[in-house]
Amino acid sequence: MSDPNLVYAYAVLRRTPEAAAAVADLRGVAGDPIHLVEPHPSGPARQLAFAVGHVPAADYDEAPLKAHLDDLDWLESTVRSHHAVVAALVASGAAVLPLRLATVYRDEDRARQALDTRREYFASLLDRLTGHVELGVKIYATPDITPPEADTDAEREPATGLGVGRAYLAIRRRRQRRNEEAWRTVAQAAAHLTETAGTLAVDRVAHTPQRGSLAGSAPGTNVGNDAYLVPTHRVDAFRSRVLAAAAEVPGLRVEVTGPWAPYSFALQPEPEPAA
Repeated sequence: MSDPNLVYAYAVLRRTPEAAAAVADLRGVAGDPIHLVEPHPSGPARQLAFAVGHVPAADYDEAPLKAHLDDLDWLESTVRSHHAVVAALVASGAAVLPLRLATVYRDEDRARQALDTRREYFASLLDRLTGHVELGVKIYATPDITPPEADTDAEREPATGLGVGRAYLAIRRRRQRRNEEAWRTVAQAAAHLTETAGTLAVDRVAHTPQRGSLAGSAPGTNVGNDAYLVPTHRVDAFRSRVLAAAAEVPGLRVEVTGPWAPYSFALQPEPEPAA
């Protein structure tokens, strides 16, 4: 009879006493205690471990999982629980390579095999991310960047006959030019801010700017939505310098979020298998 549970992997860690202590009191997406799955002591991946929990196959096997991913309430709950486990591991000080949502294995032997066969890939990423966190930088162009005052020279034209039409068109053209110039200024400032942030980080991932409800209720148009891989000791300097640079530019608003587990940098393309 097959096991009704699957093994849900949250992260790759190094096999250390600190890692074992970090998972001791954690519970996962299905409420199951988190523990380490370690390879055989003589195996090639003996320095690595998965932080895992058990989940019901009725929810996480291929077919039911695909159906659940269309259920926004279920998906939000799963994402929150997954992130809570990874965030707790990061907060413990352990070096963490977060895994993709709903990374599942049929049993713990399959998980051990994955550690062995992908050991070089996991180890190289874990080495790269150790001592680093992810910070998010969202750049907004605020809606009041165009001066609201009217063109008084145009408005002084006689308000009769053809003069009214010419005055109206002149006002429209001047306002349009001011608006285009203001947006160019903001775009240049946003690009400069991105360069500044890049000098303080070791890597950057550009995400799609957010629109609609995803952008939140704060004023402005999201024109930049990037993630930066930042050494832990530079977090405060990164935040203060980016915010200071943004404060010098009228019409630009910036949010710096984090530090987070480095999700945006944890899944690099894997090398193609040898022929």
